[in-house]
Amino acid sequence: MKARSRSSSIPTKPFRQSNTRAQLRRKGPRVGKIRNDNAETQSALRNRREEGMTKRTMHGEVKIRRAKSADAPRIAVLAGQLGYPATASEMRKRLLGIKPASLHAVFVADAPEDGVIGWVHVSKQPLLEVEIRAEVNGLVVAEGQRSLGAGARLLAAAEDWARKHGCKSMSVRSNVIRERAHKFYERDGYEHYKTQKSFRKPL
Repeated sequence: MKARSRSSSIPTKPFRQSNTRAQLRRKGPRVGKIRNDNAETQSALRNRREEGMTKRTMHGEVKIRRAKSADAPRIAVLAGQLGYPATASEMRKRLLGIKPASLHAVFVADAPEDGVIGWVHVSKQPLLEVEIRAEVNGLVVAEGQRSLGAGARLLAAAEDWARKHGCKSMSVRSNVIRERAHKFYERDGYEHYKTQKSFRKPL
């Protein structure tokens, strides 16, 4: 009886090109999926960039102007966000009472679609202890519109007004809990020079 060779005991499969083609066909959709995913990712990035450009364009169209009596309702709403609620009629009365124009100014940030999104009240203060200066009596930007530049532009408008009226410096008082506001003023060149207590008495 003849012994069998080792090679004859190992079964071999013939190479079939059709299997390779089938594998390529199975991989085909995966490649297409990757391409589609890449396309979707690029599209999402483009949309985000366009959205950012739109926001910047919208911000560029914001107009800083003097407040009008008709702005009273929006100014009142924003005053509420600052922590000082008031009705539209109350705010209209206050606006009319802020005079003379040589000592006070109220500027608003007016956006094309949202209307008044911020305001600043600046006043000129002749004092005995220091040279004439201006003070920011109030500044607020609407929630959702902050950190986009409207506040800085309002502050710049107040500073320009103060310079034109002979003020040598600008001061602002901010509640100790308003840390975000503190950083805003410091970024704009304001220096924290004093912490004080405020007292009030009804008359």
